[in-house]
Formats: sequence, C-alpha cells, structure tokens
Amino acid sequence: MRESKLTARIGGRVVAITGAARGIGRATAEALHRRGAKVVIGDIDGDAVVRAAAEIGPDVEAMRLDVADEQSFAAFLARAEKRFGPLDILINNAGIMPIGPFLDESTPLSKRILDINVAGPLIGMRTALPAMIARGQGHIVNVSSMAGTAPVPGGLTYGASKAAAISMTETARVEFAKAGVFFTCVLPSFTNTELISGTSGTRFFRTLEPGEVAEGIVRAIAARKRDVYLPGALGVMLLIQPLLGRRLRDTLNRLIGADTTFLEFDRAERQQYDSRVGVALSDSASEGAGPEAEEPKGAPTR
Repeated sequence: MRESKLTARIGGRVVAITGAARGIGRATAEALHRRGAKVVIGDIDGDAVVRAAAEIGPDVEAMRLDVADEQSFAAFLARAEKRFGPLDILINNAGIMPIGPFLDESTPLSKRILDINVAGPLIGMRTALPAMIARGQGHIVNVSSMAGTAPVPGGLTYGASKAAAISMTETARVEFAKAGVFFTCVLPSFTNTELISGTSGTRFFRTLEPGEVAEGIVRAIAARKRDVYLPGALGVMLLIQPLLGRRLRDTLNRLIGADTTFLEFDRAERQQYDSRVGVALSDSASEGAGPEAEEPKGAPTR
C-alpha cells in the first residue's frame, strides 16, 4: 500500500495502545502518530510511558495503565475519549514473557502471566466493545505471538497465553461479525525487545526490529487484515505444520533451534527484564508481583 493511501486511512483516527512505554508498543505509537493518528498510550510503568509520549511528539496522551485491572482500563479509555473523541482502534499489546523450565515457574508467576497476557486483552475488549458496537464501527488489534501456534519448551505458560489471544481474537471476530467491529491478530516471531534478552533466537530466520512489527500492525489496520504473521515466511511454515504431523514438525523445530531457545539462555543478560516483571534469578521463579512489561509484546517473540 502506498504511503499516501496509508496515511489517508490512518490520519485522524483515535488509537489506544497498551504496553507502549517501549518495544513494539512504542514503535507502533510512533508509526501511527507519524501518519496523523491521535494516539493514547498506556503502560504499568507510568514514568516511562509519559517520557515515551513526550519523545514521540506533540498531542500524544499518556497515562499509567494496569491492563489486569478493569477500573484502570476503563479510566485509560475514558482518558482517550475525553482528549480525542470516540475510540476507533484499541491495540492490546501489553504482555510479559518469563522463560525457563516450567517446573521452575511458580504458580503466582504463572497467574501473573495469564493476568496480563490473557485477562488484559479480554478486559480491554470488554471495555472498548460496547461503545464501538453502539457506533457500528471500531477495530481491535490483539498482539499475540507465533509462540501461540507451536510448542515452545521453556515458554509453556507464555505460549498458552498467546494461544488464548489467538482464540479470543478469532472468536470475537465471529461473535461480533454483524456489529461493525473488525478484529486483527498479530503474530510476530523473535523481535529485538527486552523480552528476548539473553536468548539466541532461531536459526535461518532473522530477528525483527520493533519498527518492522509496528509497520505490519499499521498496514494491517489500514488494509483490515484478520491475521498478520511476521515474518511472513515463518508464518507460512507455521500454517503448513499441521499438515506435516507432529514428528516432522518437531524435527523442523529442532532444526531451527526452537526446542531449546527458551531453555538455554543467559540469565545474567535477562536480569534487568526479569527483575522488572518479577522473576527471581534463582532456580525457581519469584511470586511474580512485579510490574508488567509492555513489550510484548511480542514475541518469541515478542
């Protein structure tokens, strides 16, 4: 799609983005703002999200947001509407990605992952949908991950949470098919954010930059795409995996190193991220009460 046409379809639209203090969320805010969108960004790290808004440019609203709290989410969307008018697009991007052996992960940390990665977008949709349905228009984008489509040893709970995001997006698309609201699911692979610190990525597929994922999101909004796989080549591989059978699929995953990426990593390099999201750097995880990381989103993404 040409840039002029892209800008025409994005300009003036009111967009709320969760987990946007850094990484994919911030890059998406920058890409949308550059095309003339009216952007409101939220993140559990209130200071960081305010700084991000100031650096992105004028007329970007920011506030602290806990996506797992219904009152916080309602206040976030109310702030967006008060500042810019009715919400056109909600991008549920916030997520955390603790990794390591499943039996080393505490139950409180597992619950924290599900609170942010699953309950967060559910709360966001439940909060945004009534007004969108009443107006007969709107667009909700859920940032999932390719980890939700295939086995990810070392990311069991994370992968499960991203599979849930895929399912909720597709189900909402069908349930609200006559309501005028469009739904998009974004599935990035390894993206160069803090979420993948200490890991080596996968073989044969390069690590994406947050800006590349952001451009994929912007173009998906403009073209009203239902699913976005990034990179596209890996998406094709994932789409044909069910036809290959488990044995061949597992062989391919071993070939690209996906079977060990989240089990063999540098814990020291992940210390800053882990401490921010509440993961102990001992043999077992902490109680995971730390702040959510925006990044996403993304990836193994994100």
